[in-house]
Amino acid sequence: MTAAQTALARFVRAVDAEGLGAYGAHVLSGDSTAEHRWRSDDRENVYSVSKGVSALAIGIAIDEGLVTLDEPIRSYLPELEFGAGAEEVTLRHLLTMTSGIDFAWFGDEPVRWDDLAQEMLRRPSRGRVFQYSDASTYVAMRVLGARVGDVRDWLLPRLFDPLGIHNPQWHRCPLGWIVGGSGLELRTSELARIGRLLRDRGAWDGRQLVSAEWIDAMHGTWVDVGQPPYARYGIAVWEGPGDAWRLDGRYGQYVIVHERRDAVLTITAHEESRDHRLAELAVEALDGSIP
Repeated sequence: MTAAQTALARFVRAVDAEGLGAYGAHVLSGDSTAEHRWRSDDRENVYSVSKGVSALAIGIAIDEGLVTLDEPIRSYLPELEFGAGAEEVTLRHLLTMTSGIDFAWFGDEPVRWDDLAQEMLRRPSRGRVFQYSDASTYVAMRVLGARVGDVRDWLLPRLFDPLGIHNPQWHRCPLGWIVGGSGLELRTSELARIGRLLRDRGAWDGRQLVSAEWIDAMHGTWVDVGQPPYARYGIAVWEGPGDAWRLDGRYGQYVIVHERRDAVLTITAHEESRDHRLAELAVEALDGSIP
């Protein structure tokens, strides 16, 4: 068996033994791959894993000179009104959830305001205070949209088409902008291509889709926010389990990058009560610490 097949077999046995609600799993280890399905490989909302794809969009835009990470976003959205301190918020603050603006909106909630970005930005900032929210990523995508128009369409030739992800759908606000922080719908096999891109530091089939430096930056500096499994946050990624790092979406959507093992384990699922156990088992399977 290949390294990927061995790790996958460990993971599948553990998931089945614990009765976890996985849909699919894909392992990339070195150059070997293996995949297992518990149900058909349909496109599913990957929830907050969408934040990682939004971060890739920002990285591509930085590479193209369209935006900068540390310029106050008021320069990109001059038509909006900013609360006290909010005029200093940058893309870095939005992507690391440290805008300090108290506005915890998520993509499964209704949009009760005429403009979601305006509703967030009119509020004051408390400084570099961490608050996890889909609204932060949404505003980051509004900033990018101010430069490129429809972000999903802009990403088609730059990210989705090269990865063979055909016409992906992304939930939108009433104004037509992508939600950003949630709502991207992908198959396990498609999400696994995002995982390979992350492991390979932005390279895909001989092309550099996003700079290696940007991938490194996504998990290069951490904000201390709480206790495991949500102890430290980077640019749209969480630290752990162990020395891995991950994209993490509700109900067990994961892209787990284990650099020491040169491996990625991608999971889609609907596990409402023990979702993080899937991530723990993934790292244990890659490490060989479960039989």
